[in-house]
Amino acid sequence: MTKIILRGALALAVALPGLLAQPKPKSPEEYEALKAMFGAETPDARIAAAENVLTKFADTQFKAVALYFEAASYQQKGDYEHTVVFGERTLEADPKHYQAMLMLATIIAQHTKEFDLDREEKLAQVEKYAKTALDLLKDAPKPNPNITDDQWTAAKKDFAAEAHAALGMGAMARKKNDVAESEFKLAIDVADKPDPAFMVRLGKVYSDDGKYDEAIAQFDKVMAMPDVNVQVKQVAQAERVRTIQKKNPAKPADAAPPANPANPGPPNPTTPKP
Repeated sequence: MTKIILRGALALAVALPGLLAQPKPKSPEEYEALKAMFGAETPDARIAAAENVLTKFADTQFKAVALYFEAASYQQKGDYEHTVVFGERTLEADPKHYQAMLMLATIIAQHTKEFDLDREEKLAQVEKYAKTALDLLKDAPKPNPNITDDQWTAAKKDFAAEAHAALGMGAMARKKNDVAESEFKLAIDVADKPDPAFMVRLGKVYSDDGKYDEAIAQFDKVMAMPDVNVQVKQVAQAERVRTIQKKNPAKPADAAPPANPANPGPPNPTTPKP
């Protein structure tokens, strides 16, 4: 599962019986369908299992949970459109579902570019979702009594970090490097365990802002971290090379280009004539 699924599973259920205690499935069949959804190991299997819950048990009290699992599974598949659709459907079922808000804030920010015609509309959504999630997290109760206080504190820190990272990406799309830098620093500082991807983004902001030494140091940290996702490490390496090239641009050659034998040009006036 992706990190967002794992975080969602942590916030929803460290142990499935505890999750299903409140609210309670209305039948043994619904209980088994929910178990299948939580136990599915691939995005497609989770989507099918979630659809099974929603179709067969239309009055389920786990509607928002099933829709969230579908949204997160589509996110894992890289399907932006379906992620947004099911994320928004999750919020229709549960307007205070901060995990869905964080998912939407993150993925919309990732898909918003500087020259998009609807840039401001999308970035307004990012800000709304991220800031609302931060407000909800302040007093968010443990969703499952099986989660320890320490686990819940750590989970809330990581959720807050996601919100700040989404705000940082939104600021990058607006070319507001000072805001982006501040938000990514917060994303790293508040997290229980800093996400290397956030560190790479902070390094890129440093690089774009001409803070080359700070950028290189940030990329070096990521590349030195154990168990970092290979793709994240590759991006860090590429951005490090790009930053070094920007810091030390190649100088043009001092020597003049070689003469064209077919067109040697006028004779050198200082050369003695035969």
